[in-house]
Amino acid sequence: MANAEPTRSPWIATAPSAEAARRLFCFPYAGAGANAYTSWGTVFPSAVQVCAIEPPGRRSRRREPSIVRMRPLVQQLERALTPLVDLPFALFGHSLGAYVAFEVARRLQARCRPPQAIFLSGAPAPQLPQRRQPLWRLPDAAFLEAVHGYGGIPSEIWDQPELLALFLPSLRADFELFGTYVVREGEALTCPVFLMAGANDPHASPQAVHAWRQLLPEARAPEVFEGGHFYVAEQRDPVIRFLIRSLDGLR
Repeated sequence: MANAEPTRSPWIATAPSAEAARRLFCFPYAGAGANAYTSWGTVFPSAVQVCAIEPPGRRSRRREPSIVRMRPLVQQLERALTPLVDLPFALFGHSLGAYVAFEVARRLQARCRPPQAIFLSGAPAPQLPQRRQPLWRLPDAAFLEAVHGYGGIPSEIWDQPELLALFLPSLRADFELFGTYVVREGEALTCPVFLMAGANDPHASPQAVHAWRQLLPEARAPEVFEGGHFYVAEQRDPVIRFLIRSLDGLR
């Protein structure tokens, strides 16, 4: 039976899929939007509808103010996603997106419907002590120098000041979101938790990702991929194969 098309929302970019039996909500890393997962929908089987999250402050939503605190962001995401959980669903988040996906999963489970699974990628466990300097308060040049080492920003943006100026506000806002996030006690997730890491990630080592299991004992040991912090782009096809295989194994 064909599924009804999901209600259009500025928060979600997705291709129509009448054959979808499950939705995968994908949360972007700092500075990115739905474009981080634009190509994924062409690779997943038609039974999985990839729904890429587009936060305010970027691309088609660049005139909207970015959200720089986790609680209001999660509240708005809950309202946006609730109409779309009529199908079984899972969540994937990379780096900053992993923390957002985790908090959204907890809120949906408590107030609406639990996910089938959550994939937490390239993010140190939030309870670990981390050096979260308030980089977002730095002047533009110093801020860009500080975050350049994270990678993930295409060279064509770095090389064009006018593009960089458009990109800068959302990047700064996301670093404020990350820098002010504190994990709080909450109800344990009831779904399978899959951890993912880059073997050579200087910002989220496999050991730091593994520490999620202290917070989420139900989490699997991390699946480790070749590459650094942005292995999800460098190893896109192996990453997607792992996601498909994991989703296929769900009951």
